[in-house]
Amino acid sequence: MFSGIVEATARIVDKTEATLTLERPKQFDDLIIGASIAVSGVCLSVTAYNEDTMTFDVVDETWQKSKLGSLSVGDSVNLERSVTVDSRLDGHIVQGHVEGRGKIVAAGGGGKLLTAELPEELIKFCIQKGSIAIDGVSLTIASIQNNTIEVALVPHTLEHTALGSLKEGDLVNIETDILGRYLYAFSLQEAHAH
Repeated sequence: MFSGIVEATARIVDKTEATLTLERPKQFDDLIIGASIAVSGVCLSVTAYNEDTMTFDVVDETWQKSKLGSLSVGDSVNLERSVTVDSRLDGHIVQGHVEGRGKIVAAGGGGKLLTAELPEELIKFCIQKGSIAIDGVSLTIASIQNNTIEVALVPHTLEHTALGSLKEGDLVNIETDILGRYLYAFSLQEAHAH
């Protein structure tokens, strides 16, 4: 489980059909094999590491469902280690289970506003002022119009994540709020019961 509060960004060092190797941030000094790390919102397990890099196995489903498949060596990703029992939950509950990809349709206001078009099957879980994880970053939905959402990025987020470099046409990983998904499923069950 994650909180959507990005700890570091790192560049992709190597990418094969089955693995992803990233720079290892200095503060990631507690790595173990099997550790869960959110890589731009995708929960991946460390399979190898050394002083400079960390490697993850990636399956076809992950390459296809997330934006990781479209990234190249040199691209930056957001990183967050899993929360611990004594951690503050500063963002919201993020599982690292990316549901699909969104597409940036506008990045205006010096990068401070981000508008993303979401697949129809995901927009139904979004509410104004609700939480959403975009590339693993916990954000608040400022507005919703049709299949697009707009989020505001504070200077800290622009400075400490890879979101500030997004431009029109870029793909982003989307994980809607788990609480919203459960409430939606519950309301459907209730409707069918009556």
